Amino acid sequence: MAGTERQPLGRREQDILALERRGFPGPGAKERAIREELGLAPIRYYQLLNALLDDPRALEHDPVTVNRLRRIRERRRAER
Repeated sequence: MAGTERQPLGRREQDILALERRGFPGPGAKERAIREELGLAPIRYYQLLNALLDDPRALEHDPVTVNRLRRIRERRRAER
């Protein structure tokens, strides 16, 4: 679109996607990383992540991670 320039993802959004790219060794490790590294409660983190999955800027920034997480989300919704 001419004349409308999207803002890039903010630092927090980029950090959320980076955390999602990582693997975690066991139960609780991811939640601990969310609290310690991002300073967020896990519930807030997942709210922000869910919103990010619908943000076209996130898809541009990290298409592999966003598409993987979208597939997981859709599979979980279909199971309900």
